[in-house]
Amino acid sequence: MINLRRSTTVLAGLVVIPALLGPVPAMADEPGPAEPPRVELVLDVSGSMGARDIEGRSRISVAQQAFNDVVDALPETTQLGIRVLGATYKGEDKKVGCRDTQQIVPVGPVDRSQAKDAVSGLRPTGFTPVGLALREAAKDLGTGATTRRIVLITDGEDTCAPPDPCDVARELAAQGTKLVVDTLGLAPDEKVRRQLLCIAGATGGTYTAAQSTDQLTNRIKQLVDRAQQTYTRTPTVVGGGSVCEGAPLLAPGVYTDREKFSEHRWYRVPVRPGQELRASVSVALDRPLNPDHGVLLRAVATDGRELVRGVDAGSGRADVVSAGLRWSDDRDDTDERDDADGDDPTAEATEPALRTPTMVCLVISNSFAPRPGTEASPGMPVELTVDVVAASPTPKGPDLGRGWALLALLTVAGLITGLLTGLLTRWWVATWREK
Repeated sequence: MINLRRSTTVLAGLVVIPALLGPVPAMADEPGPAEPPRVELVLDVSGSMGARDIEGRSRISVAQQAFNDVVDALPETTQLGIRVLGATYKGEDKKVGCRDTQQIVPVGPVDRSQAKDAVSGLRPTGFTPVGLALREAAKDLGTGATTRRIVLITDGEDTCAPPDPCDVARELAAQGTKLVVDTLGLAPDEKVRRQLLCIAGATGGTYTAAQSTDQLTNRIKQLVDRAQQTYTRTPTVVGGGSVCEGAPLLAPGVYTDREKFSEHRWYRVPVRPGQELRASVSVALDRPLNPDHGVLLRAVATDGRELVRGVDAGSGRADVVSAGLRWSDDRDDTDERDDADGDDPTAEATEPALRTPTMVCLVISNSFAPRPGTEASPGMPVELTVDVVAASPTPKGPDLGRGWALLALLTVAGLITGLLTGLLTRWWVATWREK
């Protein structure tokens, strides 16, 4: 009878708890086998790259120097490829020029000398088939368990559509190819900026305007390093709510979202007694911001009480702002087992796995302010990592037993020290008077 009653309790819990939680939590993609990071740099070599407006140098020479510095600093485990567009056809036939894209370094372990030689001979030449180059770069990178990354460096908009580069980016994202496209603009042109923002936004990437050699070099290095740190699974796209109620319910995993300036994005995570919630957020600063900015990650109870917070702030140029937090559900589970201690001798304790979880609301906030002319949409890329593990075996507060013992020891030591000091003082006074 006891086993039957326990089975009934477990079955009832399995039915009741999903109802308490509401919708099934969003699940992040399962991790795949470890793979080396794969990155392809796509460089525009069209005629406009010959303009000398970056520190008195041509755009192509600045890009070549940046490529050389990046190749020298490339992590050994990263597989890199290089594709160019508008690099070979010098004629006026647009139909021919708009097919002008080649992979000059295949994706794989990098031969640094070969890569530098391939880039050093490039001269600004033809049209700008950005859409076609992106489509071919995706084929170069192939598929796999890890996220692939394309870094597009260009100074102008596509001159060959169709295919429109924004449509290509949306097409690649819809195919589930686990591909992120980051864009770098070398010319302060609003139309180009909008196109590059569209490409990056469709794939969860970032857009950056580079107006100097150092800016371009540093940004490419940051993006290649980010590929090195990419999770072995692609973050799951999720849309945060404006309030806790009805916000997406998240299981442990990695998620991506977008947040506008001074916005609050809400998510929910169930945490059971004896478990610890660990969460972190990173916001990619993909557009010009005013100095003195920050990101705030809070864990909040459903009644509005703040449980814990993590914050990070910066000033000036930065690539990513991150914050993290930890919170344990330290509830006493005796209330969960009242039936076991009651008048019914046959009552069973609630199974640990069925204890009612606490619904924790995660809130991401930011204090970013755009510079004049900066677009607010789309929001900045947000990456949220959620994990729920067994709570750390740390005490909930000071160990009072040991505290009293230490206090008693200090008291006794003080009394002994006082007595000895008094005796020595009386002896010294007596001796001084005799003299």
